[in-house]
Amino acid sequence: MDFIKQAFAVKHDFWRYLVGSLIIAVFATVGQFPFAIAAILKYTSNGGDVTNMNEQDLMTVLEPNLNLFLLLLSFAFGFVGLIIVLKSIHNQSLKAVTTIRAKIDWKRVLFAFVFWGVITSSMLFVDYLSAPDNYVWNFELNRFIILAIIAVLLIPIQTSLEEYIFRGYLMQGFGVATASKQFPFGFIFTILSIPISAFVITTYGLDLWESIGFLGALVAAGALVFDILKKKGALESDLNKKLYVSLKRKWVPLLITSVIFGGMHIANPEVGKLGYGVMIYYIGTGLFLGVITLMDDGMELALGFHAANNLFGALLVTADWTVLKTHSVFKDVSEPGQGFGDIIIPVFVVFPILLYIFGRVYKWTNWKEKLFGNIEAPIKIETAIENDYKI
Repeated sequence: MDFIKQAFAVKHDFWRYLVGSLIIAVFATVGQFPFAIAAILKYTSNGGDVTNMNEQDLMTVLEPNLNLFLLLLSFAFGFVGLIIVLKSIHNQSLKAVTTIRAKIDWKRVLFAFVFWGVITSSMLFVDYLSAPDNYVWNFELNRFIILAIIAVLLIPIQTSLEEYIFRGYLMQGFGVATASKQFPFGFIFTILSIPISAFVITTYGLDLWESIGFLGALVAAGALVFDILKKKGALESDLNKKLYVSLKRKWVPLLITSVIFGGMHIANPEVGKLGYGVMIYYIGTGLFLGVITLMDDGMELALGFHAANNLFGALLVTADWTVLKTHSVFKDVSEPGQGFGDIIIPVFVVFPILLYIFGRVYKWTNWKEKLFGNIEAPIKIETAIENDYKI
């Protein structure tokens, strides 16, 4: 039993993952209401016209600590939605989405958290010492204490929700979906839909509900095309059979979830400031977190790493062009770039080194099988598919 395969033991029809993802999104959206209401009330009390309120106004009108608290609150709502989805739609425990071990290994979570926290803090202070003009002292004790309380309580919820959705829930969901002969169409449709959706949403500046409407229309169009292809016998073609065999591999859910994870950050102000090249970093981070999840047969290391990355970042440094503006210790006033040091080194140097270190610490072996091996369904499902395809 490996991390993806254990999802076959629960209710794993792919429509359940689609419905479940929608429910989680609805919960997270409801969780944004307190932030939106507070921001609008503050904006109008300052004499602003809500009809002229833009995204910049929305994100900066509130005091930074209150802004951070209300923004992170939506992730707590989303986490409640995740638990409800797992229990009611999949009959699955939170532990089963986390790891194959008998219980969650909190030592692994703590190791990754402390290890990456020390490294990322050290890199920041080295950068500060080498280029002090790039930073200004931003520390205010009272505000920092409030920030620390909010960050310690809520940032791990935010990062954990992202990990549970992408490295847990959807990694397993797309993984078990590869057992269906309908998967090749779904894979191709997903790969094409991501850049199309990103282009339309960003180019035309669609808001949340317009984006949801567009995505709904795109899915409906995909369903129509699939129905036509099915009636034409495309699912029984030699091409589809070959694609099915080729795509029933662990790299497929790893790639899909990493690209979706990166795409979810496309609306961040960092992308507007740094350009689309920064998406290499976001997608690369998703790949790194997905690889350590598959190699370790559990999300514990990813949970600790992601929490440390966001928590130490929020506490130590902020900038006017980042998504979260906080009362941190330092403020970065340099002009950001998207070159070698900002993207290439983390993705192609730092992450591989971290993989090597984690691999040595936890004695990972059989990398090829863990990352590129077949996703084998239980015997009954596997036999049915093989008989259907006569392979």
